[in-house]
Amino acid sequence: MPLADLNRLASRRTERLNGIQRIRKRSRVTIKHMSMSESTYAPAQHPCRLVLADGTIFDGLGFGAVGTAILNFGEVVFNTALTGYQEALTDPSYCGQILTFSATQIGNYGITTDDVESGRPTVQGVVVRELSRIWSNQRAVEGLSQWLARFGIPGIHEIDTRALVRRLRNSGSMNGLICGDPSRDSDELLRLVRASASMSGKNLASGVSPKSACQWDEPLGEWAPRESAGMHIARRPLKVVAIDCGAKRNIYRNLTERNCEVHALPHDVSAATIRALKPDGLFISNGPGDPAAVTATVSTLREIAGEIPTFGICLGHQLLALALGATTYKLKFGHRGSNQPVRNLLSGQIEITSQNHGFCVDELSLRAAGGEPTHVHLNDGTVAGFRHATKPIFSVQYHPEASPGPHDSDYLFDCFVELMETGGTLTEASMRKAQTRAAVLARGERAAR
Repeated sequence: MPLADLNRLASRRTERLNGIQRIRKRSRVTIKHMSMSESTYAPAQHPCRLVLADGTIFDGLGFGAVGTAILNFGEVVFNTALTGYQEALTDPSYCGQILTFSATQIGNYGITTDDVESGRPTVQGVVVRELSRIWSNQRAVEGLSQWLARFGIPGIHEIDTRALVRRLRNSGSMNGLICGDPSRDSDELLRLVRASASMSGKNLASGVSPKSACQWDEPLGEWAPRESAGMHIARRPLKVVAIDCGAKRNIYRNLTERNCEVHALPHDVSAATIRALKPDGLFISNGPGDPAAVTATVSTLREIAGEIPTFGICLGHQLLALALGATTYKLKFGHRGSNQPVRNLLSGQIEITSQNHGFCVDELSLRAAGGEPTHVHLNDGTVAGFRHATKPIFSVQYHPEASPGPHDSDYLFDCFVELMETGGTLTEASMRKAQTRAAVLARGERAAR
């Protein structure tokens, strides 16, 4: 390339960088969306504040639902995943929380009709460093800001999320609020935050659990594995009763894909109602809040868990431990993201997992109650999964159904199907067999690509 052309390219690049630096200094960006109607939902220069219980205040710009009437409270937490913002925002486990994304830009691939884990966003608010000015995705139907606005969910961007995440890591998750009224006094807002209820002691599962029984029949569809050898398909339809405390849809899709008939029931269902359905297996879902406060579910599980093969995920894992007699406690800032390392203690293999929880099972009390840890979180050594010594009960603290991924733990659904077919307990051999099958799946996907 001629020297003159190289000089022109270098000059243009310098001009762009200078422009970006000027924007950063002003901390004000005019948001340009692909849809002109988007501007109705997210005025570009609407001031917004995030106020934390420790007195820290972040000034930024509002998106999603905006206006002076915006005043949303929640526990401020952070997620370290680089993708999957739509799945996270619709995960019922985030109910009652203001979700911070540590990824620097959010919204660049818009919102699709398929990539949801529930019928609507469940968070109290969204915090991002930069809201993407455009969205581009052949499957997308609208932008992130417009979608949040339709459901009345506020967001704040153009703040230093690195500083925010460091504060949450050092001080722990804490209550906060998003305020869209620049005239409100900051001291008044701080008093309101400090007066708001803690996440400890809250039964939030009751608010996201279905009010009546329903049956799920949607499989993984186009996202199903290409290699049938990669999963354990039940030889006959297996009836699974799911105690739904705020289940993610992809859990039910994974069970349905394996020839399971999923019957989702409210979180306060009785043991008698479950027995009347004569299920082959019992599943307890993820969900929000303090597990110790979900007393109705714990009571039911004390009566019926282990009568039939029983599998729990996330909150379900904690509720099973409580039903056996173990205790739970609140983590400093929780585990939230799709890059959480876990060791399978039975096979010795490492899994990269998707997690979203702020409470954990106490290991000593779990062992005293007859539970044996099967998985451990490698970052802090906390219990990430367990099995019962004599009953067909097992559970994990993370999400094997993870959408958009990772899929290292997909084999756990195969373990559940095998337990329902054999009626035995979870063994090291069955765990290794399921992981080998999952490895075949992974090799098949790589070969197809």
